[in-house]
Amino acid sequence: MINEAEIHSLIRLLDDPDREIYEHVHEKLISYGPTAITYLENAWEQAFDPIQQERIADLVHEIQFGLVKTDLELWQQSGAFDLLQGVLIINKYQYPDLDEQKIINQIEAIKRDIWMQMMFEGSPAEQVKLINYVLYNIYGFSGNTTNHQDPQNSYLNQVLETKKGNQISLAIIYSIVAQKLDIPIYGVNLPQHFILAYLDETSKAEFESGILFYINAFNKGFIFGRRDVDQFLKQLNLKLDKQFYEPCSNTDIVRRILRNLISAYENLGSTEKVQELNELLSVLN
Repeated sequence: MINEAEIHSLIRLLDDPDREIYEHVHEKLISYGPTAITYLENAWEQAFDPIQQERIADLVHEIQFGLVKTDLELWQQSGAFDLLQGVLIINKYQYPDLDEQKIINQIEAIKRDIWMQMMFEGSPAEQVKLINYVLYNIYGFSGNTTNHQDPQNSYLNQVLETKKGNQISLAIIYSIVAQKLDIPIYGVNLPQHFILAYLDETSKAEFESGILFYINAFNKGFIFGRRDVDQFLKQLNLKLDKQFYEPCSNTDIVRRILRNLISAYENLGSTEKVQELNELLSVLN
C-alpha cells in the first residue's frame, strides 16, 4: 500500500537545509520507486523554491535511470533476443515517457508497405531493391551527414520522426523490418562503420561463407561485396578479423549504440550523461 501522507510529507522536506535530513528523505523517496514519480512531478509543478524543484527533478531522473538499468539487466539476462526491445530501453534513457507502442506501430507500417509490394519468389537482390525503394524513396530515410555527432541520431523515436539517423540506427530499422519479413539481414559490427549482411540460409556453412553480400543502410542500401570490406579494413590498417565480416549479437548492437551516445555526449561536454551511459554499458559487459 502507498502511504500518500508520508510521500507528501517527505516531498515537503526536500528543501531542508540539513544535509542529513535531506539524505534520509532522498533514500526514503527512492525506495518508493516509480510509484513516487507522479507525486514528485505534481509537487514540482507547484514548487516555487528552485532548490526544491532541482531536487525533485534529480529524484525523478534517478528513479527513471534505475528503471532503465533494471530493464537493461533483465533484457540481457533473458538472452537479448528482441533487438527492438533492447533499443527501446536505451531510448527510454533520454525519453522516459516514450510511447513504445507508437514506435512498434511505425516499424509495422514500414513492414506492411514493403510486404504489399513484395513478390515472394524475388531474388535477394530484388528484395533489397524493394526495401531500399520503400525506406529511402517513399519514407525518405537518409544518413544525417550534416550533424553526424548529434546524440538524437541514436534515439529510434527521433530517427523515425526526422527520417535522419546514423549508420547503426538506420541499419537497426532496416534489419528489424527485413527480419519481420523473414528476410535474413543482420547487423555486422565493422569498425568506424556499421553494415548489414544478407545471409544465404540455404547454405549449411557457418556465417562467413554463407553471406551473399553486404548492405550499407547509411548509403541508401548500397550493395557491396567481401572485397570492399577487405579494402576498408586495409585502409584502417586492421587485420582481416572474422568478427568484422559476420553478424554480431543484439547485445553487441546495443553496446555500439551506447558507445555512440557516450562519444556524442563527450563531444557536448555532458559529463553526467557520459557517466550514466558508461554505467549502462557496464551492465552489458
